[in-house]
Amino acid sequence: MSLDGGEWSKHPDGELIARVANGDRTAARAIMARHLPKILNLARRMLADRTESEDVAQEVFVRVWTHAARWRPGKAKFETWLHRVAINLCYDRLRRRPASALDDVPEMADDAPNPAAKLYETQLAAAVNEALQRLPGRQREAVVLCHYQGLTNIDAADIMGVSVEAIESLLSRGRRTLKKLLKPLSDDLFAKNDTE
Repeated sequence: MSLDGGEWSKHPDGELIARVANGDRTAARAIMARHLPKILNLARRMLADRTESEDVAQEVFVRVWTHAARWRPGKAKFETWLHRVAINLCYDRLRRRPASALDDVPEMADDAPNPAAKLYETQLAAAVNEALQRLPGRQREAVVLCHYQGLTNIDAADIMGVSVEAIESLLSRGRRTLKKLLKPLSDDLFAKNDTE
């Protein structure tokens, strides 16, 4: 089946997806280069585990390779479909995890060169990540898609299969919960700054 030109070329990824659907490995690498950072970031925020995140990202792009011909322009944005696949894979992994204490959540790696800055950023990232992991799943998904992935509320609603109003409600509840969970950290930071 040849998938070139026409409706496909009207979408940012359409031409590349058409080529992937026809077995073009160069196009598959280009799609992966374009979307891998966002998919890895999404998986890391949802799973808080680097290895699992990389596995999810790999599976997402295997599915792009094997299912590219099924994507239809006009029905959904390719990026929306890609995020939905990643979210579903993350939820599959979260369901298979045994219940564990929040202390078992691994810290995210940080590449900051300054040791003091690295320590601060690591502690801050760990606190934010821990708070994010404590959110109910749908709230976490909405926060990750809108704040960390930079998607619009409309795109996030499409990915999650809910209305824009529902996304706004999930975001509002998620932000309030995060603020409450992170308040002790901000109080502690202000207290330290006042004594210095």
